[in-house]
Amino acid sequence: MKEYTPEGRQALLEDISTQHATGNETLGTAVRRLRLEVTGLDQETFALMCKMSTKALYQIEKDKGNPTLSTIDAIMRKFGLRLGLTRAPQTIYTPPLGQEKPASNAPIRGTKPRRQ
Repeated sequence: MKEYTPEGRQALLEDISTQHATGNETLGTAVRRLRLEVTGLDQETFALMCKMSTKALYQIEKDKGNPTLSTIDAIMRKFGLRLGLTRAPQTIYTPPLGQEKPASNAPIRGTKPRRQ
């Protein structure tokens, strides 16, 4: 396991939190990164530390199963984190370059024709 300074550890926790909040990582991936990158523990040791079975931890990390909120909260608290609400990431569609929709003078359905 790589040794982190307090600032480096905080930066790592921020990165994991941000990646999860923006939708780039699932909860399971975030838990796995916390376990491996912050603690460096294997699944069995980490599961014992969190008072859960190795199978339950495996299922959480693989985004399988249906963990309770208290189970997720128990894992997060080990790192000084809390489970909370965040906005879902929004993707704004922009067409690829050169494929913009051509402007049309045809009336849009449902609109009244304009007088000239």
